[in-house]
Amino acid sequence: MYEVLESKTTYEGKIVTVTVDKLRMPDGNTALRETVIRGKNAAAVLPIDQDGKIIFVRQYRHAFREMLLEIPAGVLEEGEDPQVGALRELEEETGKKARKLEPICEMYPTVGYCTEKIFLYFATDLSEGRQKLDADEFVEIEKYSPEEALAMIGRGDIKDGKTIAAVFAWQARAKEEIYKA
Repeated sequence: MYEVLESKTTYEGKIVTVTVDKLRMPDGNTALRETVIRGKNAAAVLPIDQDGKIIFVRQYRHAFREMLLEIPAGVLEEGEDPQVGALRELEEETGKKARKLEPICEMYPTVGYCTEKIFLYFATDLSEGRQKLDADEFVEIEKYSPEEALAMIGRGDIKDGKTIAAVFAWQARAKEEIYKA
């Protein structure tokens, strides 16, 4: 059994808090573990347009100092239902509204050290809405077929974990549909 013997906050910022915990391990020895506590969770959505293309956003991610291709996503507001957050982020980032939203899963993107959860959804039956980017948010909209997206993952052009998980989930769903017919 793991037991937290001591916990010390080493950094507290706007988005995250970092703690260092001293644990008693199952064998009785002690070990230190760092944890990034994310105050808010996120929702992400894989939108499929009427032509069967996935709508992506390309945006700058400072941690990697590059423009990454991702599905629309964002931090949930305090107490916000993940479905509501997914629909909000879809419209804010792409200018699209979804009449149909299906849950994929709840995922823990970095289990080794971070408490963040991301709720993933499929969005279909899209209509026009209004893009409402934050003042410091700059995105480029790109559309690719599921097959193109899979090839991009294979080539390393799509590196974002939530996006990769959602594309693979869409592929698995498509295969299920084939077997149901």
